[in-house]
Amino acid sequence: MAELSESAGIPVPTIKYYIREGLVAPGQPTGRNQADYTEEHVRRLKLVRALVEYGGLSIAVLRDLIARIDNPDLEAFDLLGAAQKTVTQAKDPRPGPYKDRAERRLHDLLTERGWRIRTGDPAYRTAVGVLATLDEVGRQDMLDVLGSYAEAAERIAEIDVGLVGDVSDREHAVEIVIIGTSVGDTLIASLRRLAQASVGERLYT
Repeated sequence: MAELSESAGIPVPTIKYYIREGLVAPGQPTGRNQADYTEEHVRRLKLVRALVEYGGLSIAVLRDLIARIDNPDLEAFDLLGAAQKTVTQAKDPRPGPYKDRAERRLHDLLTERGWRIRTGDPAYRTAVGVLATLDEVGRQDMLDVLGSYAEAAERIAEIDVGLVGDVSDREHAVEIVIIGTSVGDTLIASLRRLAQASVGERLYT
């Protein structure tokens, strides 16, 4: 296991913990307290570490996701959808007229752009909550440019999906989706603020 630790760059106690939690398969026993590990073990360890460090996933969520990766009957599209949901924050909107209007507005937007309507998706529920809040605080100006926001989001999504590449490499695809979504959200937010400063300077100075 010392060699596995060196190859993966992960301490032995952490490797043992991942194995105990079912996130990494044990090695092939070769003797008392000895086992053989393959390059697949190294790769899985690096994936688990990436998902913990960049995805911020709990062990329970990670265990479920690993089980999906190892399930050959799960289609790639469903696997990637499950991966995305693990790093998507869900905030359920408060019931009331603002929520009802927000749902109608979002439904119309998704229909107009030809996006599939997934009411059970955490991102859908969060979007409804955001739109309801904008309506409640009177920010009609932001609601009026919702289509432009959606257009920009679709362009970013096309870039994101293009990075996934060969979905037959399930572990790589999941890693790209989770790290790309969690870290990518931070990157996009940072670039947005830099752009705001630049555009503001150009327009107001």
